Amino acid sequence: MDFVEQVKSSVDIVRTIGEYVPLKKAGAARYSGLCPFHSEKTPSFSVHAGHQFYKCFGCGAGGDVFKFVMEIEGIPFYEALKLLAERNGIPVPKRSMASDPKEKLRAAVAEMHEIAWEVFQANLRAPAGAEARSYLAKRGVADETIAEFGLGFAEQAGQQLTRRLEQRGYPAEYLEESGLVRRRPEGGFYDYFRGRLIFPIHSESGKVIAFGGRALRPDDNPKYLNSPETPLYHKSSILYNLHRARTAIRKQDRAILVEGYMDVIGVSAAGIHEVVASCGTSLTDRQVRTLSRYSQRIVVNFDPDTAGANATERSLQLLLEENLRIRVVELDGGLDPDEYVKKFGAEGYHAKLDHAAGYFHWLADQARRKFDMSTIEGRLDGWKFLQPAIQRISDRLERMAVANDVAGYLGVDRSFVLEQFKRAAAGQPSARPQAARAPETKMPAVEKLLLKSLVNSLEARTGALPRLQEYGLTSQFVTRSIFEAFFSMSNQGEDFRFSDLEGRLNASDRELLASVCLADEGIETEHAYHQVMECIRGLESQALEVQRSSLRSQIREAERAGNVGEALRLAQELNVFRKEA
Repeated sequence: MDFVEQVKSSVDIVRTIGEYVPLKKAGAARYSGLCPFHSEKTPSFSVHAGHQFYKCFGCGAGGDVFKFVMEIEGIPFYEALKLLAERNGIPVPKRSMASDPKEKLRAAVAEMHEIAWEVFQANLRAPAGAEARSYLAKRGVADETIAEFGLGFAEQAGQQLTRRLEQRGYPAEYLEESGLVRRRPEGGFYDYFRGRLIFPIHSESGKVIAFGGRALRPDDNPKYLNSPETPLYHKSSILYNLHRARTAIRKQDRAILVEGYMDVIGVSAAGIHEVVASCGTSLTDRQVRTLSRYSQRIVVNFDPDTAGANATERSLQLLLEENLRIRVVELDGGLDPDEYVKKFGAEGYHAKLDHAAGYFHWLADQARRKFDMSTIEGRLDGWKFLQPAIQRISDRLERMAVANDVAGYLGVDRSFVLEQFKRAAAGQPSARPQAARAPETKMPAVEKLLLKSLVNSLEARTGALPRLQEYGLTSQFVTRSIFEAFFSMSNQGEDFRFSDLEGRLNASDRELLASVCLADEGIETEHAYHQVMECIRGLESQALEVQRSSLRSQIREAERAGNVGEALRLAQELNVFRKEA
């Protein structure tokens, strides 16, 4: 068994996908959940434990455990293979240097980030890191928190990391691609991060893939400097601290979304671990989809300044588009989350989280501040301010419930609200349809039964495939190409593996096969052989009847043409068929 097959046979796809997507048992071997690759409210994503594959009937995503990890982590095949092997305690053999150039570059950039992280952490402990340690002490960051988050310091001189990487023999083109150094116009390189407190940024699987650097001096701009895009790091996809927070997010069934690295560290250090932040950028739709895999409940707690308020508005729109349940925390005294936790403790912050307003009540509070609620005109203006957001709710019943609730909160007559929505609905397209869990396969029941039995039972394959092939019983099947792949594997003496069968099929046939295997109706393996043989006997009987009917038609044609000899020959042939029946 080669290494790829060793890993594949050792890894449980349900457990692996379950680390990224909440799954529920939906059948003897089937699990379902919301697809991580597109937005949906009704599960169309299934995982088959027996055959170790996944399929989404909403967006078409599907494949084996390697494909899933490649797609979800955004990494090439070899890295997915290595990641799965390491997670499951399987030693990874040394690889030939004659590898794909892109994989070699990614591997080198990953190594350089590990080296950089070691350098930055050592710097923070060294005399040169005194200013950074002083800053952290003023912010109340304990030594154990520094160690937990792997904080570091980049020296001011700007050549330390460059020299270290050059000494390790990385070529110039790799250095430039790493995002850790910059090329000088006159030649040579210098460190990208200089004189900054360093926050390592991790992938979802926990690998260091980038850094954020905070200036320690007022005249050092920008205040925060983040790694550029690299072969490892795509900032629109990454959430800071998600690799630590995801277990707590699932356990608490909520994610707390804050703005900055220090907010994450302060809140997490207080024992509230389900906290993440975007990495120095505005929240993106990809980050929102990533977050929605772990919980549908999001608590937004951005800084109370103008920039934070604007960021809250933008982020809330993205969260709403993913149909997430949103609450908004507003902290007293203009404090950010880290400052609030330091001043009022974990209990005070917990109280704010537990009493956070739902999005539409928070928006209604914005309207109450913006308009004069003591006048009819002000209340109507407040309603008009809210109406576009409420109108975007796709579910009609939910939309009306929210509208009535918010109207009462603003003191607006509910009959007026109903009339407004009737007018709006008259000019609106219907709500976006939800994805179906699985399409109906347009094939006869006998084909479904045969396919499912052959996939699930060695005895059924051994007994049925020769007879199906010998008598050409599948030539008119919708799924004949799948059966031909079965015949080919059997003729070549190959052991059956679901992935090998899939590999012989085109996209539409793979879709048919997946839909049959993931269908709710089950076939008990111990009865599969008998069910298949019953089907075959029925098919053979049908085939004989078709041949007899054809012979009878030919006899009548011969008799009408006066060809007595041919009619007698065909009659004898028909008698043989009758005896066989």
